[in-house]
Amino acid sequence: MISPPRGRQAIISKIFLAMGLPGFARRLDSSVPVSPAGDDEAQHFVLRVVQPGLAGLMDGSVSTLAPIFATAFATRNPFFAFLVGLASATGAGISMAFSEALSDDGKLTGRGNPAVRGGITGLMTFLGGALHTLPFLIHNLQVALLTAYIVVAVELVIIAAIRHRFFGTSWGLSMAQVVGGGALVFAAAFLFGHA
Repeated sequence: MISPPRGRQAIISKIFLAMGLPGFARRLDSSVPVSPAGDDEAQHFVLRVVQPGLAGLMDGSVSTLAPIFATAFATRNPFFAFLVGLASATGAGISMAFSEALSDDGKLTGRGNPAVRGGITGLMTFLGGALHTLPFLIHNLQVALLTAYIVVAVELVIIAAIRHRFFGTSWGLSMAQVVGGGALVFAAAFLFGHA
């Protein structure tokens, strides 16, 4: 592992500690105390980082599809779709951050610092919504739509891969669930965009 400069090591180590991941923090800072026996860092990583991040990525990737594509279909203006997409991704990110942070203080469930979890969820929600919004900066609507379709497909495969890797969900089931949810939202976008 390449060591970041000492000042950054201390900051990153504190972030890992706030997330409840002392093993990762200890790799950067040897003064971090050893975890109590039986502390399962891999499970904590899944509960405190992967699960909140995945929830955000899924929400951002799926919930923002309807407003973005409905706007593109209805207005035929890619820049309007971009603005709506950015607003949707931002609003969804803020909403999911608060929802995650306020739903569980982490004491009963062991899911770690609620502010950190909320931050991870909010950031990943924004990212999930913003990625398929960026193609609408392309002035040609058909090219923008095609590019956005490809980005959405990649996002859904990434979500399925994370579910498969960390939660043991089979590829087939994961793809069916994720693509099924995306298809329902896209159908809503199509109906409202052509109303």
